[in-house]
Amino acid sequence: MKKIFPFLAALLVAYYIYGQHSYDDEVVDSTHAEPHVPPKTIGAPLPGFDDDGSSDALLKRAHDERRTSYQVEGSGTVRRILPDDKEGSRHQRFVLQLDSGQTLMIAHNIDLAPRIDDLEIGDRVAFFGEYEWNSRGGVIHWTHHDPQGRHVGGWLEKDGRRYE
Repeated sequence: MKKIFPFLAALLVAYYIYGQHSYDDEVVDSTHAEPHVPPKTIGAPLPGFDDDGSSDALLKRAHDERRTSYQVEGSGTVRRILPDDKEGSRHQRFVLQLDSGQTLMIAHNIDLAPRIDDLEIGDRVAFFGEYEWNSRGGVIHWTHHDPQGRHVGGWLEKDGRRYE
C-alpha cells in the first residue's frame, strides 16, 4: 500500500499538469511515475479496433477513446525537446509528431536506460513503449528494460542505435 500512494499521487499530479496545458506551454513539471501494472495488450490492435492496423491509426484511436496502458510501437519526428524531469526517476522528455500529425510526449527513464545525447528537433525516433492517454495526444513511457522483469521491455531508436 505504501508503494501505491506515491504512484497515485504522481498520476493525479501528471493528469492535472498535462491535462491543463499544451506541449507548447512553458510548464514542464514532472511526468508520471512508472506504473506497476502490465500493459493490456502487447503488439496487437486494441480490442474493437477496425482501423488499418498501423501504429498511427492505433494511437489515434487510443487517444480518441482515452485508452491507457497499451504497449505500442511506432515512430515520429522530434518537434520539441523538453527539460529532463528530475523528480523521482529521471526522464528525458521530448515531443514526437507522428506522420498522422498526432503528437506524443516521450518520457524515457534515464536512470534505467541511456539518454539520447545528440537529440535534435527534426530527428526521426522510433519507439516501443506503453501509451498513456492525455488531452494533447498521449505519453509513451516504459521505453527501457524492466530490471525486475515484471514488465515488457521497451526502447527508443535513433539513427540505428537502440536505447533500452
